[in-house]
Amino acid sequence: MSLADRPHELGRRAFLRSGFAPLALPLLAACGCRSMQFARVMMPGEDAMIGSHQAGQETFTPLVNDAVAKLLARHVDAAVQQVSYAEGAESLPSPTRRICFVGVENKSAEDIGDFKEQIYQSIDSRILESTVFQSVNRRFVDAGLRDTRLRPDQLLVPEHMRTFAGHMEQQGQPIDYLLYATISSGTTRENRDYQRDYLLTLELVEVGTGTYDKQSAELSKGYHHSRLSRWRATNPLTPK
Repeated sequence: MSLADRPHELGRRAFLRSGFAPLALPLLAACGCRSMQFARVMMPGEDAMIGSHQAGQETFTPLVNDAVAKLLARHVDAAVQQVSYAEGAESLPSPTRRICFVGVENKSAEDIGDFKEQIYQSIDSRILESTVFQSVNRRFVDAGLRDTRLRPDQLLVPEHMRTFAGHMEQQGQPIDYLLYATISSGTTRENRDYQRDYLLTLELVEVGTGTYDKQSAELSKGYHHSRLSRWRATNPLTPK
């Protein structure tokens, strides 16, 4: 190589180093720091995974089971007593009461995401499993709200309740009760750790009389910040 060509060669090398070095770093990082995710099917009886940042199945399933069981049991007893006072009650089956479950409202500090739908389906299934109550199919409920142009919260106005109940009866879906479910929470903090108290409230309203009943279930969960993990984050060379 001649002395005349030497400056051009040095300039070309400098260009290559400056242009391709920044591109190589992310490439190397992607190859050397790749993470892999694995999954497995959980067997029946295994403990459910406990969410480290927000509520999950371990929180909502006990709340639903407790609140629904206590609320329905109270009204099952009332229905059975009502039948027992009638003449020849021994041969009469308990009357089937139809519940219109209008939805789940989230007023907690967390976005419960797809658990909102799961909570709805769980409560609806518990109603169907009872011997005295039957839930109105959700598709009929949604269609009834759409046809009457009413929101679930507006159904508690007596005039709107009568309109909705009348429309549902015309569609062959008479209702005896309206059911509302609400998820709420309260948070207590201690430095970086905190406790969150979750509350599921079920509100049952009798359509004919407006009689109101409520049942709640509560569950507390502690979220603890790992000091060891925080120390390692500031000391990346510490062996794990």
